[in-house]
Amino acid sequence: MNDSRQISYRILDASANRAAEGIRTIEEFARFGLEDSDSAGAAKALRHELAAALSQLNRTELLTARDTDADVGTTLQTAAEYSRTEIADVITAAAERVQQSLRVLEEYGKTIDVEFARRIESLRYRAYTHHRRIELQAMAHRRTRRLAEAVLYLLIDCGSSESMFVETIRSLSQAGVDVFQLRDKQASDRELFERAKVGAAIAKDCDALFIVNDRADIALSADADGVHVGQDELPATMARRVLGGGRLVGVSTHDIAQVHQAIADGADYIGCGPTFPSTTKSFDAHAGTAFLEQVHAETRQTPRPAFAIGGINPQNLDQVTACGFHRIAVTAAINDADDPAAAARALRRRLDASAG
Repeated sequence: MNDSRQISYRILDASANRAAEGIRTIEEFARFGLEDSDSAGAAKALRHELAAALSQLNRTELLTARDTDADVGTTLQTAAEYSRTEIADVITAAAERVQQSLRVLEEYGKTIDVEFARRIESLRYRAYTHHRRIELQAMAHRRTRRLAEAVLYLLIDCGSSESMFVETIRSLSQAGVDVFQLRDKQASDRELFERAKVGAAIAKDCDALFIVNDRADIALSADADGVHVGQDELPATMARRVLGGGRLVGVSTHDIAQVHQAIADGADYIGCGPTFPSTTKSFDAHAGTAFLEQVHAETRQTPRPAFAIGGINPQNLDQVTACGFHRIAVTAAINDADDPAAAARALRRRLDASAG
């Protein structure tokens, strides 16, 4: 049986390697993904501080204690270790690895050198702050990437049950829907929150975006990807203040002045319409396709993903794409179809073809 000092050194060696590897994983994303010299520099500083703290330990004892071949932990694996569909998943896993390893270094370091343990404790707190910022940036990176790819946006209600709600998101995301917006004026706040929480998780699993209509508070508490606001709802600047910088804010616009204001206010995307009369929402007037042409022409210097909305269906879709719009937001065209998934696939094929 190894003595307690050798056990401590063996644990310290393994945890030091895990912490350094995790910090370097985060540093590389800050450097090459975010191209953020400050964040990359902060990660590099953490790595160097870890190395400086470890220099207080006896290097010979660390190396002598290392016995990778006899480490039973090298064969213990879980499926979650290989589940990395997004860069954000990599960053989260790395951050958790660093935090856990630093805590282990601190606790077992106390048996060797109390001053070393104190240095690791200080380092651990700084790592918490730094990695929180990088994780949020990684999440924002995923949302921005997915939004840039999005062409088919669907408004949905809470559905008759949670299971049906989940199935709707799963089946329609597979059929080509990129963004789901939860809009249900009849639902209670509690029901909206519960559906949003479930919907956000399922949408992420399906690599889709999940947006909450109007309610920035529910979007934030449910961990949704963002909020969509209208001209009579919370201003985009206030929605951003509620959500912070890591989530999306979309704005409905009905004329070109509102478009320019939404962009100036920092909207991540805009909805433009109503294009045609709608069966799901009434309007006093319709902006029509002329508005879409105007948006396409006048936002070249300040581009944002722009979704045409309002009464769009297979019969009038060509009028929309002829205006230079290859992104649409719909409700009835999919939800009221005999086969919603087939309707979504058909719309998606035509949008992809028009953009090509």
